[in-house]
Amino acid sequence: MAISPSKAMNGERAVVLIFVLRVLSSLPLALLPHALSLSLLSLFSLVVEIRVDDSPSLFKTRPGASSGIILGAVTLPTVMLSKLIQLSRAVSLQQIEIGELEHMTMQFWAASACSCGVLIFLFIVTWCAANNKNPHFSCSVWDAKFSLSCVILYSAVCCISLATISHTGFNTALKLLWLLCHGFATVKLIQHLLSTFPFCASIGEANLVTSGLVLYFGDMLACTISKVCRLLIPPELVSIRYGIKRSEIGIVIQGVLLGLLIFSAVFKFLIHLWEYFWGANNSESRERKEIWRSLIFLTSLGFIMIAVAPSWMMIVLDFDVHPVLWIFQFIFSEPFKRLSLCIYWLVLIYASVLRFYNISKNSKIERILLRKYYHLLAVLMFLPALIYQPKFLDLAFGAALAVFLVLEIIRVWRIWPLGQLVHQFMSAFTDHRDSDLIIVSHFSLLLGCALPIWMSSGFNDRPLTPFAGILSLGIGDTMASMVGHKYGVLRWSKTGKKTIEGTAAGITSVLAACSVLLPLLASTGYFLTQHWFPIFIAVTTSGLLEAYTTQLDNAFIPLVFYSLLCL
Repeated sequence: MAISPSKAMNGERAVVLIFVLRVLSSLPLALLPHALSLSLLSLFSLVVEIRVDDSPSLFKTRPGASSGIILGAVTLPTVMLSKLIQLSRAVSLQQIEIGELEHMTMQFWAASACSCGVLIFLFIVTWCAANNKNPHFSCSVWDAKFSLSCVILYSAVCCISLATISHTGFNTALKLLWLLCHGFATVKLIQHLLSTFPFCASIGEANLVTSGLVLYFGDMLACTISKVCRLLIPPELVSIRYGIKRSEIGIVIQGVLLGLLIFSAVFKFLIHLWEYFWGANNSESRERKEIWRSLIFLTSLGFIMIAVAPSWMMIVLDFDVHPVLWIFQFIFSEPFKRLSLCIYWLVLIYASVLRFYNISKNSKIERILLRKYYHLLAVLMFLPALIYQPKFLDLAFGAALAVFLVLEIIRVWRIWPLGQLVHQFMSAFTDHRDSDLIIVSHFSLLLGCALPIWMSSGFNDRPLTPFAGILSLGIGDTMASMVGHKYGVLRWSKTGKKTIEGTAAGITSVLAACSVLLPLLASTGYFLTQHWFPIFIAVTTSGLLEAYTTQLDNAFIPLVFYSLLCL
């Protein structure tokens, strides 16, 4: 039977629909195929989400959260489409080359392919479960026909769009194969993520994370192949996908993350090898074995980060010096400003973390409110740097992400002597969205602030877009939680905790911050092109999403806010 409108719509889905419609209404006619594909993806994800929510749990997802499939499926493609709209304006003004627009077009289709692959996988799982004649499952023939139609139309639109930016049929086929690899890799990765880290994420959150990882590392892989094997790749493919100019900071961040990915696999292999040959010797004390594990950890980490990762950086970009030396040259090119900023950050971190940790151990303050102080800390740390030292902040975000990843590896593997100490410290700030297996809150806050800044590099005619994460998380989300907890009476739903008073406070605070920030940016030389009505729509939509969603808001809200500010 068909899905009734009352059953199909709830608060979160309605806000996502408003978000998608707002982006679609801003599209130029040249991007009409992209609009059609995003519409089909949204409808398909809505059908899949309803069927998954109606079924018993097929995956061990995070308790207390909805599946979030439609939000997780449309977020990254919509972000890429918003960026595509922005770059289309740049092409019309002749401020960027057409190759950059074509590169972003491929990124949009790659993100869409990742989401579409996951949706097809989820639909097949629910369909197979229904065919097992379980009375709890329901999956109608109408749903199957509708979903199949969406997939076929989506594929046709994708082929037509790719053919317009390809010179030959071979290049079109090669790009389609590349997109299929993205979809397949995302499906395999989300299966691995949900099975390895059970009850740590919803399906929507897992979809966002896996799609982002596949998109990011897929671009790194293709860039590497095009540099090393340029003669084996058609020139048209190279010029379209990977001919854009890459900055040294971007390559350094990518290299560090690639190094940590390689390190995780190498360290796990070395530990298994060491335990196989020497682990059976029970005569050694436990402390001695822990010391050996620590030595293996430090040695492999140092070798990969000093030798392996910089080697990749120098392959894909022509550095004049070793990338590690380049980092020091970059910092000391403006030593007073950048070293002063580092000292300012260290003082803030030391004072705040020490204070909040003591409060978390001895106070009855709710954990969710305590965590919002870190959102305010993010505003104090990142806002001045973003205005006056944006390039240095880009590099600092990459360094902070690398430190967080290393600390999480130390915590999970219990590397002596810091493993247990890091675990105890991080556990003081966890909530129901974290688990002992993996703690994601600090990652989501950091990336929520960093991603809009990283994505705003290059052409950007909307000066507020880099501030999307800081404004939505550091100010809006914090004020909504604090005001809603202290003064909130009217709730958005009978089962939820979010209040209308809190949402109104969050929206008002972000609008007030924008009214202060825009004149400040104008005084520092920014050419302001944003009007208040689009800003109001962006702030209100992201505020309503914070009120209704049960997903990890640190991950989704900054991306939604960024997309709307790009329009």
